[in-house]
Amino acid sequence: MNETPHTLGTARTLWELVARRAAVTPDRPVLLQAGRRLTFGELRARAERVAAGLYGMGVRPGTVVAWQLPTRIETALLSFALARLGAVQSPVIPYYRDREVGFALRASKAEFFAVPGVWRGHDHTEMARRLGARGVFEAYGTLPDGDPSVLPPPPAEGTSARWIYWTSGTTSDPKGVLHTDRSLIAGGSCLAHALRLSADDVGSMAFPYAHIAGPDYTVMLLLYGFPAVMSEHFALPGALAEYRRHGVTVAGGSTAFYSLFLAEQRRQPGEKVIPTLRLLAGGGAPKPPGLYRAVVREMGVQLTHGYGMTEVPMITMGDPWDTAENLATTEGRPPAGMEVRIVDGEIRLRGEAVCQGYLDPAETAAAFDADGFLRTGDLGHMTESGHLVLTGRLKDVIIRKGENISAREIEDLLAAHPAVADAAVIGLPDAERGELVCAVIEPAAGTAGPTLPEVVSFLRAEGLSVHKLPERLEVLDALPRNDTLRKVLKYKLRERFSAPPRQG
Repeated sequence: MNETPHTLGTARTLWELVARRAAVTPDRPVLLQAGRRLTFGELRARAERVAAGLYGMGVRPGTVVAWQLPTRIETALLSFALARLGAVQSPVIPYYRDREVGFALRASKAEFFAVPGVWRGHDHTEMARRLGARGVFEAYGTLPDGDPSVLPPPPAEGTSARWIYWTSGTTSDPKGVLHTDRSLIAGGSCLAHALRLSADDVGSMAFPYAHIAGPDYTVMLLLYGFPAVMSEHFALPGALAEYRRHGVTVAGGSTAFYSLFLAEQRRQPGEKVIPTLRLLAGGGAPKPPGLYRAVVREMGVQLTHGYGMTEVPMITMGDPWDTAENLATTEGRPPAGMEVRIVDGEIRLRGEAVCQGYLDPAETAAAFDADGFLRTGDLGHMTESGHLVLTGRLKDVIIRKGENISAREIEDLLAAHPAVADAAVIGLPDAERGELVCAVIEPAAGTAGPTLPEVVSFLRAEGLSVHKLPERLEVLDALPRNDTLRKVLKYKLRERFSAPPRQG
């Protein structure tokens, strides 16, 4: 069979996708890390040996195996070994600690738990035992090994829920999101086709492999047959040498990553920070139009931004061949097969890439409407050209004196201020107005950040309506972010600043 990215995308399971890609290009690399190189053929062969080792430990089809591992070649091998067995796997972000990890282990009823041992100063093995985890084993430098002849046949269908991904618990416990092989393949296929990649590209994984972006990105590699550089702990400028050595052409992850690359470029103007780089791409957080324009102008690369979530890893994506205006101001178009419905401003979704629901049936019932559309909690609208514009979240709308104010609108404008590196706008309780508008600023390097009068003057000059102007300004050295896609944690800002400001 003459396989193409589109025919490979019809694979019923992730393991079938691995096997079909290995048959087409067994000697091409798929993962690159710290001088190591794993080919597609080796991925299939070694993952089968790991699967046999797991089978010898008692892992069977349907066994729930949790793993909390960093972005490493071994992590990918373990994950595909579990896919080969048809086990149910529950990836846990490696930065999570007792509360989140304990909840995930209890809720998933995990029978085995793979950990990295001591990683970045934290003893994951000791934490696992403290939490009473079952079947704890370390899977950092070495993995279980065995003879593949003992293995049962691989799973024949990909519509059973064999993946439990966790939403980032902030003010409440995380939710266990149920995915299938087919929903992950659908999400990765949409991303791959939207970015117009080829076998000549070299990608990069700067985010935790345990994030929903892990399979999303890996499916893209399997479909198009190109490799990616894995970063166990991404930081600039430290990661640049590896990116340059392998000739990375596609990088990114989320808005925060774009800003990091842009800041690095500004340290060496006139010389491309990564000579081979042609595209930054990602999602997971709002993208100010001004950031898009600065990246394109100063870095000399294209930037395509998309919209996704743990429940639906790829909803829309920017097209590198689209107009600059659409790439700057929208999240791109939905792919074929993704139905988008706007109900009272809320974005609702239906399609193969949408999860099956949550571990808690009550949460599943509340999340889907009568027509089977997932309620995202995000607000937006579709343009006449079919592009999606995000305007905020239902819970991120500030209601001041009965008027709805979009935090996103103000944040996008503030991002263009020369003394602002990043900004988050929140609503704070106010006895007179219901809520007041508070802007929290991370100042640009070398500046103290703007004052409140300067912010107000700048926003008025940008045409912001008077009733939307911030009434309070806070300046922080760094906005609080999560450890996955570095999204700003607004709940921490609300907790910190809900008390009245001190006088004097």
